[in-house]
Amino acid sequence: MQYKSQAVAKYYFVGAIGLFVAQILFGLVMGLQYVVGDFLFPAIPFNVARMVHTNALIVWLLMGFMGSAYYLVPEETETELYSPKLAIAMFWIFLVAAALTVLGYLMVPYAALAHMTGNDLLPTMGREFLEQPLPTKVGIVVVALAFLFNLTMTVLKGRKTAITLVLLLGLWGLAIFFLFSFYNPDNLVRDKFFWWWTVHLWVEGVWELILGAILAFVLIKVTGVDREVIEKWLYVIITLTLITGIIGTGHHYYWIGTPEYWQWWGSIFSALEPIPFFAMTLFAFNMVNRRRREHPNKAATLWALGTGVMSFLGAGVWGFLHTLAPVNFYTHGTQITAAHGHMAFYGAYVMVVITMISYSMPLLRGRAANSNKAQVMEMWAFWLMTIAMVFITLFLTAAGILQVWLQRVSATPMSFMDTQAQLTLFYWLREGTGVIFLIGLLVYIGSFFVKGETAKA
Repeated sequence: MQYKSQAVAKYYFVGAIGLFVAQILFGLVMGLQYVVGDFLFPAIPFNVARMVHTNALIVWLLMGFMGSAYYLVPEETETELYSPKLAIAMFWIFLVAAALTVLGYLMVPYAALAHMTGNDLLPTMGREFLEQPLPTKVGIVVVALAFLFNLTMTVLKGRKTAITLVLLLGLWGLAIFFLFSFYNPDNLVRDKFFWWWTVHLWVEGVWELILGAILAFVLIKVTGVDREVIEKWLYVIITLTLITGIIGTGHHYYWIGTPEYWQWWGSIFSALEPIPFFAMTLFAFNMVNRRRREHPNKAATLWALGTGVMSFLGAGVWGFLHTLAPVNFYTHGTQITAAHGHMAFYGAYVMVVITMISYSMPLLRGRAANSNKAQVMEMWAFWLMTIAMVFITLFLTAAGILQVWLQRVSATPMSFMDTQAQLTLFYWLREGTGVIFLIGLLVYIGSFFVKGETAKA
């Protein structure tokens, strides 16, 4: 059954995809600056391109999560959204704040931007991924609280399910842990210690609950498998996620001045972190194999299966490759970290948001699924983007291994810049596959404009 208030999700999905395109464009600019150092300088310096690339990633994923929740919750609770008007108002506030922040990065030197936006009153800027000016951070908190109020009130008045409860737990955790972005102590060790409470406990903690809830919802819809079976899997996955993810924060504490016991705690629980992602992969394939019906939306099913596989590879396997303390001693801060980050974000969060968009957007436009022609185009997009990301990860991994050898293991280690010069080939290859990824994204967007007969089961 469709609910009228689910339509607000469209705003968030369109906004998210627009920011996704911007993120990839700035990623390509930054990738080219690795090999052509003065490309677009001084108009877009490397630090600005990097801030826009990473901040756009975070904002568009948050938008995607919000849109997914606004679609999912009315259907799960069997009631209309508490306040669709509030949801639409918060979308525009969020979008305008994101646009103004990006313009600030591009048009004003960062130090001047910090001074203009009150960083002297409450210093929060200058930290990786949390570069946003103080007003933007406050805006994110306001939008998040309004969003959570809207969802919580909807859940309270409607049916309660495991999926909505897990989703709400993840979303409330997202908002609570973001508050640590306002805490910026003078002591650098303490700063980094709590900085990870936002950055790690988001992506390796509460975001995984959101991922699990969205994936479970889509799998129920496209497979027809009993809700009880899927919910049991969901409980197992989130339990493993919370146990390994929270204590696994310790793998970021190895070399920042924290006590030595974190090398043991971090290593042991980080070694367990691939388990929930492996369980998620088994979960997705098991549910599709046990399906009771052939859903007409084959593309959404493909994205759901891809989410399980790629999240396991990116967050699980590539995370494990360099997370044990004796290995991380050599690899931290190298291109191996970048390789893990790219595939993990794509596999776990980018793909699950696209899964939800692919499933829900046709329904929001009044059809069960896009036309067969559109779905073929969308599947091409899936393979272009996914294969491109695999190769981006492989090229960055090769660059990282060479970097570790030349700079940190060799009997005659090279300087940082001399080492970077030896990695140029891999950076060019990464740039080329990045262009293919962008083509795949444009093909995906184009698939929504392809007309034809509505797909049938």
